[in-house]
Amino acid sequence: MMNNYRDQIERLMAEYSAVIDNDELEKWPELFTDACHYRVTTRSNYANGFAHGAIWANSKGMLLDRVSALREANVYEEHVYRHICDSVRILNEDKKLVQVQSNFLVVRTMHTGQMDVFATGMYVDEIQLNDNLALFKQRIVVCDSHVIDTLLALPL
Repeated sequence: MMNNYRDQIERLMAEYSAVIDNDELEKWPELFTDACHYRVTTRSNYANGFAHGAIWANSKGMLLDRVSALREANVYEEHVYRHICDSVRILNEDKKLVQVQSNFLVVRTMHTGQMDVFATGMYVDEIQLNDNLALFKQRIVVCDSHVIDTLLALPL
């Protein structure tokens, strides 16, 4: 069953990067199941099993709230991301739940034009498959650096 769903998983991953990079954040929560988990953490925290993160949400409602806050309440310097991601590695499959891992590099471009490598790391995902629809049940963003930039506002 794994190979039958690879295209769905790859499309989900591509859509995830596109909605963030193209400032279509309102579409971002729709890529997750209602009962989901999203976390941005460091490599050492992940390796030690610590559940906290720089960004943490345990429902689609919390993701919607984050987008709303980004649009209406939070004040942060204007910037955009560009995700560069590799192909997914399928780790495990249990019926309609697939565990995958992939690597990412995010370049941040500030309103001034300055570009920096903002984050690198891996995505550790559980993806729920239903018919022709793949959604994140869990996405853990594991950053390689032990320092997460305080300007982290947009999802990684």
